[in-house]
Amino acid sequence: MKSLQITCLLFICSINAYCQLELPKLISDGMVLQREIPLKIWGWSKSQDTIEIKFNNSNYQAIADNTGNWATTLPPIEAGGPFQMTISSSDSSVTIEDILIGDVWLCSGQSNMEISLDRTSPIYPKEIKNANFNNIRYFEVPKTYNFKAPQKRIEGGQWTKTTPETVLKFSAVAYFFAHEIHNSYNIPIGLINAALGGSPVNAWLSEKALKKFPEAHKQYKIFQQDHYVDSIKLADQKRIQNWYQSVNTRDRGTIDHWEAKNLHIENWDKIQMPGFWTTTYPELQQGVVWLRKEFEISKASSGKEAKLLLGTIVDADSVFINGNYVGHTTYQYPPRRYTIAKNLLKEGINTIAIKVINERGHGGFTPEKDYKIVVGNQEVDLKGTWRIRQGAKATPLAGQTFVRWEPGGLYNAMIAPLLKYRIKGTLWYQGESDTDEPEKYQELFTTLIKTWREDWNQGEFPFLYVQLANFMKAKNQPSQSNWAALRDAQLQSLEVDNTAMAVAIDIGEWNDIHPLNKKDVGHRLALAAKHLAYGEKNIIYSGPQFKSQRIDGQKIILSFDHIGSGLTSKGRLKEFAIAGEDKKFVWAKAEIKGDKIEVWSPEITHPKYVRYAWADNPEHANLYNEQGLPASPFKTD
Repeated sequence: MKSLQITCLLFICSINAYCQLELPKLISDGMVLQREIPLKIWGWSKSQDTIEIKFNNSNYQAIADNTGNWATTLPPIEAGGPFQMTISSSDSSVTIEDILIGDVWLCSGQSNMEISLDRTSPIYPKEIKNANFNNIRYFEVPKTYNFKAPQKRIEGGQWTKTTPETVLKFSAVAYFFAHEIHNSYNIPIGLINAALGGSPVNAWLSEKALKKFPEAHKQYKIFQQDHYVDSIKLADQKRIQNWYQSVNTRDRGTIDHWEAKNLHIENWDKIQMPGFWTTTYPELQQGVVWLRKEFEISKASSGKEAKLLLGTIVDADSVFINGNYVGHTTYQYPPRRYTIAKNLLKEGINTIAIKVINERGHGGFTPEKDYKIVVGNQEVDLKGTWRIRQGAKATPLAGQTFVRWEPGGLYNAMIAPLLKYRIKGTLWYQGESDTDEPEKYQELFTTLIKTWREDWNQGEFPFLYVQLANFMKAKNQPSQSNWAALRDAQLQSLEVDNTAMAVAIDIGEWNDIHPLNKKDVGHRLALAAKHLAYGEKNIIYSGPQFKSQRIDGQKIILSFDHIGSGLTSKGRLKEFAIAGEDKKFVWAKAEIKGDKIEVWSPEITHPKYVRYAWADNPEHANLYNEQGLPASPFKTD
């Protein structure tokens, strides 16, 4: 009889959708609610249940509809707190503690928005140590996808106060932005981070928005089929597992213990590291490659715990000191920062052995990064001559299909559940994954801005974004560049009202798609917010932006917006190129003349077009305004 009652209860619950009071994860202890606008509070309960909300000495009421959904609106509230809110249904009650009223910023995009303070910690030890801010709160949206329909809820997440320990998990860009805004206006700041590494812009578009892009919308519909998604995942998993099992099983280094401290390696090849080994030994293939090096430790450093820094390695690595396992990393991008335990380092000669699994492309140690052991104040340089030998050869491993990056999936799972939560504006750092087709980006991105605003139904809230930083090796001559083309698409997207762009062309790293300098990015976004969101209309928030050109004989005269107190450069102006009607660009001379720039070249007698910083990595770009903000790359053709 009892089991029958339970079955009946479950059946009734399934019809009514909800049996007891439930709140979104965002509406929880420590939350920051948006100040000075009407606030939505919502959740789920039994059909037709009466919901009572007590907040800030006032009572509010909502009635659940037939499916159990309920919502109510609170009047605008000034910044402040902490507050308490009690939400009650007919049979349960929830009290939410430590609520702040301030400004809530949505932070989204791909990995450069994700990158945490922990990742950037080597250059921000002081900032992390001083990160004690009760009024800066952070919420991480679970990273998942859904192709079926927009989700109503997220399955996890909590509001976290800022301490030196918790801030390590915060988005570095978002934190530095919040820190500056909080200090400038003394108001609580809430950060909602909904970002996912590697994601293209169309993954963040709703189905409605995707209908403008037939190819992407078709892909979205295809991925709604469970069997299709499952078959891709299964095939990828099996193929990758088989590849790794094969190389690891055949790896002579694992079989013969090439990690051992005492190993005869006289017949191993020599190689200078860091670098990519196919440059020296083209015969080395994908698969497993082992590298070894001897280094000396002083008596004073012997037996002490140490830090091992190995830059970044393509692709996966397992590291051994004197035959003892130290750590491993499974893909190429994270900085290798390992801890060498006490008593592993011995006085005199020691050995480091690294097993590298190279899936595709050029395997090796990324140049111009740190490769060293740090013991207290002592450093042991690991650059120089290493020994190298292939452990197992393999054909290149084809990349996997990242289902979570397909169109629409991230919008449904990570944005749609947030739409009722009121925000001040959005921070966006994305675009690296769209550089294969930069010509499509402007329409996709501007559509995202417009449809997010429509879906939030909060008007044209500020949308602040980061232009792609410089990346990859610099080139000697002017050339075409997809990265430059995407930056230009980002620049042109400023045509959308109430948007601003933080230029990062001077703070990237040629050898790392994830540059560590996130403080300047946060600062430049904060300047934009001060202008757009906080009413400081006289603040200089942007570097120079190309406005117009005039041809004067063999020169082209350029005019700019956002020159601030004037144009300036760090040394002689560089990275300008000029062309005639044929668009064959050559390097040009450029000179600041008041609020304009004159550009010319003896090679071009009838100039027509100019480009500035038009490259993947225009490493010498040096045009700024007097406020120290860099000019955006541009073209006039």
